[in-house]
Amino acid sequence: MPRATILPLSTPYRIAFRSPVVAGGPRKQISTSAPQSNVDPLDSILIANRGEIALRVTRTAAQHGIRTTTLYTNPDAKSQHAHSSQWAFNLGETGAYLDQDKILHVAKSQKCKAIHPGYGFLSENAAFARRCTEEGIVFIGPPWKAIEDMGDKARSKDIMNKAGVPCVPGYHGRDQSLDTLAQQAEEIGFPVLIKAVRGGGGKGMRIARSAAEFSEMLESAKSESKNSFGNDDVLIERYITTPRHIEVQVFADKFGNCVALGERDCSIQRRHQKILEESPAPHLDPRTRNDLWEKARAAALAVKYEGAGTVEFIFDNDSGEFFFMEMNTRLQVEHPVTEMVTGLDLVHWQIMVPEGRPLPQNQEQVEAAIGTRGHAIEARIYAENPAKGFIPDSGKLLHVRLPTQTENVRVDSGFIEGDEVSSHYDPMIAKLIVRGDTREEAVRSLTLALDEYEVAGPITNIEFLKRLCKSEDFLRGAVETGYIDKHRDELFTPKRLDDEILAQGAIASFFQSSFSKSPSPLRASNALAWLSPYSDFQSRVFHFLSADEEPKLGVKPHPYSVHLRQTSPGRFSVSILESQTFRDVACSANFDISTSTLTTYFPSTRLTSRVIIPSSAIRSSATLPIHIFARGSLYRLLPAPPTWLSAALGVTENPNSLLSPMPCKILRVDVQAGDVMKKDQALLIIESMKMETVIRSPGEGLVVKRVVHGQGEVVGSGVELVEFEDVGEKLDS
Repeated sequence: MPRATILPLSTPYRIAFRSPVVAGGPRKQISTSAPQSNVDPLDSILIANRGEIALRVTRTAAQHGIRTTTLYTNPDAKSQHAHSSQWAFNLGETGAYLDQDKILHVAKSQKCKAIHPGYGFLSENAAFARRCTEEGIVFIGPPWKAIEDMGDKARSKDIMNKAGVPCVPGYHGRDQSLDTLAQQAEEIGFPVLIKAVRGGGGKGMRIARSAAEFSEMLESAKSESKNSFGNDDVLIERYITTPRHIEVQVFADKFGNCVALGERDCSIQRRHQKILEESPAPHLDPRTRNDLWEKARAAALAVKYEGAGTVEFIFDNDSGEFFFMEMNTRLQVEHPVTEMVTGLDLVHWQIMVPEGRPLPQNQEQVEAAIGTRGHAIEARIYAENPAKGFIPDSGKLLHVRLPTQTENVRVDSGFIEGDEVSSHYDPMIAKLIVRGDTREEAVRSLTLALDEYEVAGPITNIEFLKRLCKSEDFLRGAVETGYIDKHRDELFTPKRLDDEILAQGAIASFFQSSFSKSPSPLRASNALAWLSPYSDFQSRVFHFLSADEEPKLGVKPHPYSVHLRQTSPGRFSVSILESQTFRDVACSANFDISTSTLTTYFPSTRLTSRVIIPSSAIRSSATLPIHIFARGSLYRLLPAPPTWLSAALGVTENPNSLLSPMPCKILRVDVQAGDVMKKDQALLIIESMKMETVIRSPGEGLVVKRVVHGQGEVVGSGVELVEFEDVGEKLDS
């Protein structure tokens, strides 16, 4: 197989490595009898994963003289991780990261001593870990038996109960019949949490708040679990109404040593998946913190654990109790938070353990380090639309500008500008990690770094994270897993599209179209292509829609109209149609097309923006917005396309239609023409990036006129799914 070309990686972060120490402590004695002659260095590792974790492992391996071999699939052929090593091999189709035979074949052919599974895919697959061991390849992770025990959530709770680790009351039995599960839910008391026995990442998890919705939630959880993990068994547990998600990072070696490397609060979640993690957990008293650490160590020792693991607890804000949820038998996505507050390289520790080395630090030394390194927070940067229920997005990254990276600001990313965020895999683009001496300082640093972070192309959650970081309760550390829903009005308030931003969009469009040798679809009139921008004095009218204002069923969106005329080179007259505050304003502007920077001098202020306008080649569907990064915020303007173009592309302007929120596959259609809908009644179930989403009726009494696409069809974003009879007054205000 051909070797891949090496591309430069992004700016490396700095981690303070600590030399291995063999020392005792009052809690756990580091074994001094381990014969160093048994140490077998892992000088070659196959990385059986993709994206930022593959790059992350490659960096640490390179720092310690370890050769790495990387894998990729057809959709990832041009990805950064595929080019991060001289030894890179194509596994083939999309799902091949799960192909154990191919992965083991590459490992053997390249004489790799070990396989690092990263997280996701085969990282918690006990059968794969066992095969590696049996075939003489080191699996960088815990023993397969520990993975098997902890991977079965029902069995793991039995083990934890015997080890004295408290568990949430619930049903973990083998009888999976609807009647039994429904009866158990009634006995536990609603609300209950339905949770897939296998897997993780929030998949196969639903909350049933009443007996009436239990059956629907159960079916949805089982379906998603079956698609994601090949197993649809579930457990039923009491749902704690004001919970926090607190987890403890543990590490164990081959000599019975186990340390807790602090806890992380991961309560800020959507879809039961984390988007923000911090360490230490805010407002946790020392006694409870130490108890969490001790219970986490007891959990690891109960299954004879080795390597990196995370013991996850649910903490009841009302009672102060905590309960074991599950153990993730791998390195977590949020491990950089722990690295920031300990100064350790956890990937290096992962390599040292299977080499037969004792842990470099004992519990006392770990706690001493944690006590001096302040607070760290990680924000996950996702290609997703928070306003549409955090549904994933995909597409080409037209522009990426990272925050300034320092010792206390780190970005772990698997993408650079020009890369494609694939619809086949998880939509996480990067992780932004900051550290401060206090939580308040860390939050301020995170806010500033997010203000610097620019991504154009797929929709991201960056703007949502900015609002979250300014939320009063979050600033106070009053977090819980239901935070986003409880603060919905505050976190999802639409951003006002002011006149100066509209003017920036029009002026930048003017310059862009005048610089172009061919007419741009942004232009409202056909100026001669040979005119330079500073000799073009024709009047223009630009029509924009806000790409961040969600269209309402039954209401046709009304565009903003900007009248623009260059009165002399670099000077403009701008007016916004129907605006009450911005009429016939004179301003001057210049546009640096090489950096996409537009500076405009209005009568009372200067505004410098970075304006990313997709080229006509990229804008094949006329649906990509203009991105304006100004004053620490992103504004997205969608040029209103001509009617003929919408018809040619199949984009509906029918205000009575529901559109697909993302590229997806239709799993099931639950309605047909003539059906009369109840509000929130399920219409269709769609799937994208292995996540199921239910499309529901937005109003009471709506009549289905037609279902445009059927089960099994794959559709793009913005495609008409269901058309209703005249909506009229049947929608809630």
